[in-house]
Formats: sequence, C-alpha cells, structure tokens
Amino acid sequence: MIKAGIIGATGYTGLELVKTLSQHPGARIEFVTSETYAGHELSDVFASGPDLPLIAFGSSDVSAIDVAFICLPHSAAAPIVVETLGAGTRVVDLSADFRLLDAAIYARWYGVEHPAPHLLSKSVYGLTEFARDELPGARIVANPGCYPTSVLLALQPVLAASAIAVGATVIVDSKAGVSGAGRSPRQDLHFVEVAENCSPYKIGRAHRHLPEMEQVMAWWSDDPPDLVFSPHLLPTSRGILSTVYVPLVDGWTESRVRDIYAEAYSDEPFVRTLPAGHLASLAHVANTNCCCIGLSFTDQMLIVTSALDNLVKGAAGQAVQNMNVMFGLVETSGLV
Repeated sequence: MIKAGIIGATGYTGLELVKTLSQHPGARIEFVTSETYAGHELSDVFASGPDLPLIAFGSSDVSAIDVAFICLPHSAAAPIVVETLGAGTRVVDLSADFRLLDAAIYARWYGVEHPAPHLLSKSVYGLTEFARDELPGARIVANPGCYPTSVLLALQPVLAASAIAVGATVIVDSKAGVSGAGRSPRQDLHFVEVAENCSPYKIGRAHRHLPEMEQVMAWWSDDPPDLVFSPHLLPTSRGILSTVYVPLVDGWTESRVRDIYAEAYSDEPFVRTLPAGHLASLAHVANTNCCCIGLSFTDQMLIVTSALDNLVKGAAGQAVQNMNVMFGLVETSGLV
C-alpha cells in the first residue's frame, strides 16, 4: 500500500486528489495539510470533503510516507519539495516550479528567482503517456499544466512525424472553467462577472504556460512551429477545450494524419481519438482522467479539438496516473 500525503489540500486540486486517493485500491492517505485551516476538518472547508483532519506542514512527518503531492502555488512549492526530498520521500509537484528546466526562463515568466535551481535537471516532466520510461526512477515529477496537457497531447503525433509545415504558426484557442484559476477570491472570478460571459485573457504570447508548451514541443521536433496561445474563461466550474490550428506539410492527407494519431493513442487508456465527423467537447471528459481528441480538416489545415477535465487529467488525475507508474502499480488504478 502506497502511503501518500497531500500538501495543500484545501484548493480545488487538493480536494480532487483526496477524493481520488480515498478510493484508490493501492494507496492510502496518511495526512493532508493546510496552513490556513490547520486544526479543522477538510469537511469544514468543503461540504463534499471527508472528515480528514487538516494539519500544518510543520506537524507532518514526510519521512513516514512514500509520496507527497505538493498542491501549492509556484515558488511556495519548491522549498517544500526540497525538505520532502531530504526526508527520503518522492514528490509529485502540481505547481509550476519544476516544469521548466531553465531557471532563467522560469524567473522571466514567474517573476521570481527559482528557489531550487539545482533540482531542475532531476525533475521528470510527467506527461504520463510520454514519460513512462523515466517515471519509475523519478524522485521529483513535475505534473504538467492543465492547458499544456490539452495542447501537447493534441500536437505530439504531428510534431513527431514532422507533419507541420516548415515556418508555420500553430494557433491554439483554449477555453477553461473557473476552477482553473484557483480558489483565492478575485473580482473577475465572481459569479456575476463570469456567468453568461466568455472572457479572453493573456492572449497571444503572454500566458505562463506558453514556455512550458514550447519546451516540450522542442523535445519532439527539431524545428517546432511558432505558437500563438489564446486562453479564455468559460462560465463552467471545470473543463478545458482547446482548438488547435495546424498547417500541414503538402502531401499529408486526412487518412495519413488519422493513422499517426491511431498509432500514437490507440493503446492509451486515457487518450481517446474520436471517429471522423466528431468533435471533442467538455461532455466527453467531465470528471474523468481522459483527454478526448477530434480531428478535422480543411484544405491543408488540421484542426484538432482536445478536451479534458482540468482538475482530473489536467491536475489530480494525471498526478495519480504518474504515481501509479512511479510505484509499479497498474496505471489505471483508482482512475476513470
């Protein structure tokens, strides 16, 4: 039985982890932490939460667990990761602190110097479908961002096959539910601001997930395309739908493209490629660890629709999927 601790259990991702691990046949939650609500029960914070006692991180014994899930904001997570590793415990970090391998790029996009740059080279980027060989020996797994997961799974087959036109720009239009913005109160996230609305933000090349996507795209292609990324806020609680516009190299037909997606994902338990004529939607993936991909074509343009639940495949579910592979469990254990 894998003994797990959740550091920062009172955000939306932390609650999703609690729910997932509570039903996991091969894992057991040893403790959950919260600095704000220490001394309370998780059910005091979330009506749907179980009666788990919340403790401060300093009161936890990270040496007594096998894996710690770190659900803290960027820059706050890294010092906790350092301490946890020092106790001999493995880490799945759901912050951005260990996703970017270049400390200078991290500082430019997150506005702070990296708290533990010496550990960046030891981190495994946990896009599980393409990290399985590295995960069993990993001490730090950087859980990918929710937007990057939807975009990278959509693009990997055409990147790896060099099917994207040279010099092309790939345009990504993404829409996400409000839980992706976290639980801290903000005026622009109030119900009356979000309801019956759809708002773009940090469009073009301004969002912090952009360098993460570009880093991984460069692993799969010697000449990756330029990327324009435009996220939007949807009046839904959860879910991400990314529509990705991909100019193809001349000669790439629809059947050829469908073949490479089938080759990449036909055996994947959590990636589903839809039949011709079907587009991915949030309804395909809500409350599951699945990413659903639809392929459409116009002239020499591939349009990929990619949908996932930002709290599951985009966060907690993928973290548990990574844990399963890290510890040699069945990859699908505890997940739907």
